[in-house]
Amino acid sequence: MEKHIVAALAEIPPGSQKLVHVQGRAIAVFNVNGELFGISDTCPHQGGSLATGATVGLTTSKEPGKFCHSRPGEFVRCPWHSWEFDLRTGQSWCDPRKFRTRPYDLSVEPGEALVAGPYVAETFGISVEDQYIVVEL
Repeated sequence: MEKHIVAALAEIPPGSQKLVHVQGRAIAVFNVNGELFGISDTCPHQGGSLATGATVGLTTSKEPGKFCHSRPGEFVRCPWHSWEFDLRTGQSWCDPRKFRTRPYDLSVEPGEALVAGPYVAETFGISVEDQYIVVEL
């Protein structure tokens, strides 16, 4: 599986989201309290951009008048028609059997691990001594 660098971690602080493009695919990246999620940016209902949607939590009720709020920020609400999608799975909460958006696996890797390639150039130590450049071999 190919890896693609899409952003520096500092570009998407906790509580924010960013639209990125990878090989023609629009992916909405969300940082929820330091945990990263990636889903297809296009709402499968009518094509709204999920990267511009509000993140919300899950509200459930076992009986009238009693509500339980959980999983804060782990759902995105489409800005067009308010359909909600689970950022962990891409599952729709409006019509779970019919609609979902594709989730993408994300990881955070140190820069030095990403820039190392299969080829290594020979390096030499260099210092400046009394205005002369010296190469160490």
